[in-house]
Amino acid sequence: MTTDVYEALRREALARIDGTGLDPAKQSEAVRDLLEETVEEYQRRAHLGGGVSLVDPKSTVDRLARSVSGRGPLAELIERNDVEEIFVEGDKVTYLEAGGSLRVAEVPTTEEENRLTIEQLISTTDRRLDASNPIAQARILAGTARLTAVIPPIGDRLSATVRRYALRRQTLDSLVGLGSLTEAAAGFLRAAMRASASVIVSGPPGAGKTSFLSALISAAPIDHCVRACEEVRELHVPLIHGSYYEARPPSLDGTGEITLRDLVKVTLAMRPDLIVVGEVRGAEAFELTRAVNAGCGLACTIHANSAPDALEALVNAALMAGENIPERVVRKIFSSSIDLVVHLDRGGWPGREGIRRETAEIRAVVPALHDDFSTEPLFAREAIGATLEWTGALPPLPLTERIERALPRGETLRSVMSHGTADRW
Repeated sequence: MTTDVYEALRREALARIDGTGLDPAKQSEAVRDLLEETVEEYQRRAHLGGGVSLVDPKSTVDRLARSVSGRGPLAELIERNDVEEIFVEGDKVTYLEAGGSLRVAEVPTTEEENRLTIEQLISTTDRRLDASNPIAQARILAGTARLTAVIPPIGDRLSATVRRYALRRQTLDSLVGLGSLTEAAAGFLRAAMRASASVIVSGPPGAGKTSFLSALISAAPIDHCVRACEEVRELHVPLIHGSYYEARPPSLDGTGEITLRDLVKVTLAMRPDLIVVGEVRGAEAFELTRAVNAGCGLACTIHANSAPDALEALVNAALMAGENIPERVVRKIFSSSIDLVVHLDRGGWPGREGIRRETAEIRAVVPALHDDFSTEPLFAREAIGATLEWTGALPPLPLTERIERALPRGETLRSVMSHGTADRW
C-alpha cells in the first residue's frame, strides 16, 4: 500500500467519522465498523480499475483504527512499560527502551498522521501547538509523560519527544542497587539532605538528573516542608509536607503566564525547608541567589559537562535575568551558599547494548580566595564503570558540623563516608 493511498483512505475515514458524530475514544466498535466499510468500498473501486487493490485490508483497518483513536502509530509504544522515550521526526518514529537501546518503530506512518497524533495528545492539556505557538511542552497521559514538540516554521518538519517518567521515583538506596552510587556515597547524601544542604545535580541530557533529584527529595526528612517548582511536572515523590508547582504558558491573548521564576519567588514566602527546581535554564536562577541565602536547603538540576561547568552555567543563567547585578556578586553568593555538586554521566556497556547511568563525582564547594568557585572532590570514579571511591576528604567545616549534628547518635561523618550507614532514619 502506497503512502498516497493510505492518506486518502485516512482522510476519507476522518470525514465520515466527523459526519456521523462518532467518538473514536468511546465508540470504538462503531468506528471500526465504519472503517471496515470504508476499506471495503475502496477495494470495490480498486477492482473496477479505480485504484490499487490493498494486499492486506485487515492491517489497513487496524492502522486506521490506531490513527483515529488519537494516538495513531504511537499507541502501542505508549502502552508499553519498557519504553522510556519516543522520538518523532517527520514520518519516522524511534524509541528508547528502559535499558537504553534505541529502536525503530515498525508501525508504518506519515508525518501528517504523526502531527495529528501529537496535536490530539496536547489538546488534552492547557498548552497549544500551532503556527502562533510552534514550540510546546506539556504533561500528558494522565501526568505520566512529558511531551515536547516543535513544528514548522521553527523546525523544517515535525519534531517531538514523549518522555515517560513514571519510572523516575528513585531513592538513594535504589540508585545503589543500580550501581550509580555506593553505600558510602548514598549515606553521605542522605546525611547532607537531613542537614538542609544546597545540592546541584548536573550532567548531560539523559544522564538521569531527574531520577537523582527524586532520590534527594525522598531523602529529605518527612517533617521538612518541600516546595518543588517545574516548567513541566516530572517529579512525583510523595510529600508529607509541601507541594509541587508547575509553570503556566500565556493564554491566547498573551496574558496569564506564570513563569518558573515566578514560582521560585513565591515559594520563598511559604516557609520552605527545601526548595526544589526541576531544571534551571534561565532567569529563575537569579531568584536562587535569594533562595540560597534564605536559610533553607536547595536542590536543582542543570545541564553541564562537569561539576565546575555546572556552577558556571548557574551563574550564566542568573545573569540572563538582566537585573544589572555584577557577575562577581552572583559568583560570591553562589560560592558561599552552594554546598555540593553531584555530576552524573552516561556511557555504554562493554559488549552489549544499552546505556549505563552513573554518578561520576560528588564535589564540595569550598571557600575561595577570590569571588570565584573552588571545589574539592569527595567521591569520584576514574571512568564510567569504575568504582565510585571516597577521596578521603571531608566537606568544609560548616557543612561537616551541620551534618554531624544531624547524624544519629554514634555515627560520625567520616564513618559514613568510608563505609556508609545501615541506619535509614
